[in-house]
Amino acid sequence: MKIKQPKPFTFEEGERAVLLLHGFTGHSADVRMLGRFLQKHGYTSHAPIYRGHGQELEALIDARPEQWWEDVREALNHLKELGYEKIAVAGLSLGGVLGLKLAYSEPLKGVITMCSPMFFDNEKQLTQGFEFKARQYKQLEGKDQETIDQEVEDMLEKSEPMFQELGKLIESVHDDVDQIYTPTFVVQAEQDDMINTESANYIYEQVEADQKDIKWYKNSGHVITMDKEKEQLHEDVLAFLESLDWS
Repeated sequence: MKIKQPKPFTFEEGERAVLLLHGFTGHSADVRMLGRFLQKHGYTSHAPIYRGHGQELEALIDARPEQWWEDVREALNHLKELGYEKIAVAGLSLGGVLGLKLAYSEPLKGVITMCSPMFFDNEKQLTQGFEFKARQYKQLEGKDQETIDQEVEDMLEKSEPMFQELGKLIESVHDDVDQIYTPTFVVQAEQDDMINTESANYIYEQVEADQKDIKWYKNSGHVITMDKEKEQLHEDVLAFLESLDWS
């Protein structure tokens, strides 16, 4: 069975723009509903897909966090080339880590992190998530169980260097969060079993912004943008964006 590959999106609306960043092993669908919601309320949004994402999981083995960082910088430049100067960033999981890195590297109007890891103490969960997605994809391709088992085992072995680099990215951002003066909204799902949820408190406490807020969502899991409380999340993200100084 041929699987339809996701694409980046740009929803143009008002002069205020939001860069939407997806999670590890995810793609633009992670943040598409949020993008459409923001468009209805006068915001432009753009969501890239990082290298190695949005296709078979083998493609991730050779991808590296420095490439994902380049993809995020290019996505920001894409918005600037379209003429947008007032830009905020909202990122899910890995997207939030990259968003924080962007917030201490570039002038932004605001930064929103959603279920973003600050501690690389969860390699097992990340590997399990990676394995789960890989199996799911291979089942959709119609492969038999024996083939899937063999391919996944081989893939996990080859992906170790990528996970080591991912750990280094998380740790480097962890150490530099206190350089952020950009208004910050920290979102965390209480049912998140993919990351250490103490990450949310860490971000909130370390960020040096005068304007910062944190909110916990009781009934949501890691991919909060597509979970039970997504409508509430949309409203809260909009309220934060509306509170910013866009002048």
